[in-house]
Amino acid sequence: MVDETTVRSIAASGHRGGSPADGSATDRQRRRGVYLLPNLITTAALFAGFYAIVAAANGDFVKAALAVYSAFILDTLDGRVARWTRSESEFGGEYDSLSDMVAFGVAPALVAFFWALSSLGQFGWVFAFVYMACAGLRLARFNTKGDSASFTGLASPSAAAIIASIVWIWSEGGSAATGLGAVAMALITGAVGLLMVSQFTYYSPKELDLKGRVPFLTLVAAVLIFAIILIDPPRVLLACFTVYALSGPVMYLWHKYRPGGADSASDVE
Repeated sequence: MVDETTVRSIAASGHRGGSPADGSATDRQRRRGVYLLPNLITTAALFAGFYAIVAAANGDFVKAALAVYSAFILDTLDGRVARWTRSESEFGGEYDSLSDMVAFGVAPALVAFFWALSSLGQFGWVFAFVYMACAGLRLARFNTKGDSASFTGLASPSAAAIIASIVWIWSEGGSAATGLGAVAMALITGAVGLLMVSQFTYYSPKELDLKGRVPFLTLVAAVLIFAIILIDPPRVLLACFTVYALSGPVMYLWHKYRPGGADSASDVE
């Protein structure tokens, strides 16, 4: 004899037009779709990183640097577009991380290598690999721990921007770096890589609210900053990102050695 619960289950299955297994398959099919717009932007960032590698291999270092900056802009857009359109997904997050590894890990390392580090032989590719490995570790730490109001370690797009700015400035003269220039680039590449895996705290621009109302003077300040960048983009951008990269160690030393800094550090711990 069939009880009432069984009858309701059979009726529900018939109303769905198939068995429970068919319904689960339909749900899985729906979840298999992806959001188009943010993932297209992520794909564009991935292509920019790939193009930076190709351009550097062909000796077009200015184009390679500009491609890294293009990836920087696109990487900033895809996350914000996903949040604004409420199209965030686990797939998008994983795809974005893979794109970041290419655009801000592999591409800057190879651009630096083709431009200067290759002249140092084995030491050159070692420094390039250190940077690339640190970028991968930085992204893996971000994926497992996440950052909100601040970053732990220098963000990989900022590190890539420093490498790209240096290559951009030097390559305007039409030559690659050799000798002491190559040694300096190797040290900078290694230092920037280590900053990515450091425990220094950096301000996160993700906290900026671009949708809310701001004072009129804020817009004026943004216009002035944009105008200053246009005066000499590679040098101004290099100065900005260098200051940002140094802000982590400077703030750490400030909190550690200022009066009462030890007490504050113990309180935080």
